Amino acid sequence: MGEPVVRVRLVRTQDGQRLEIPPGFMLGGVEVLLRQDGAKLVLEPVARPSLLGLLDSLEDLDEDWPAITDAPPEDVRL
Repeated sequence: MGEPVVRVRLVRTQDGQRLEIPPGFMLGGVEVLLRQDGAKLVLEPVARPSLLGLLDSLEDLDEDWPAITDAPPEDVRL
C-alpha cells in the first residue's frame, strides 16, 4: 500500500498562493524548506537543533582536570 494522498485546493492571494494542509498531514514547527523537484513542490520541516546534536558537534576538550576529593559526610543529628 502506498503513501496516503489527499487532494487540496490552491488559493490565489495577492502575495502568491496558499494551501491548507489537512490534519493528517500537518507538520511540526513553524518553518519549512520549499523546493521544486521537476513538476513537484516538496515541503520539508526545518528541524530545531537539538542540544545533543550541538554537544556532539563540539570538539573534545584537551584539559587536565584537577582531582576532586569527596568531602566527608556531615554528622547529621535529628
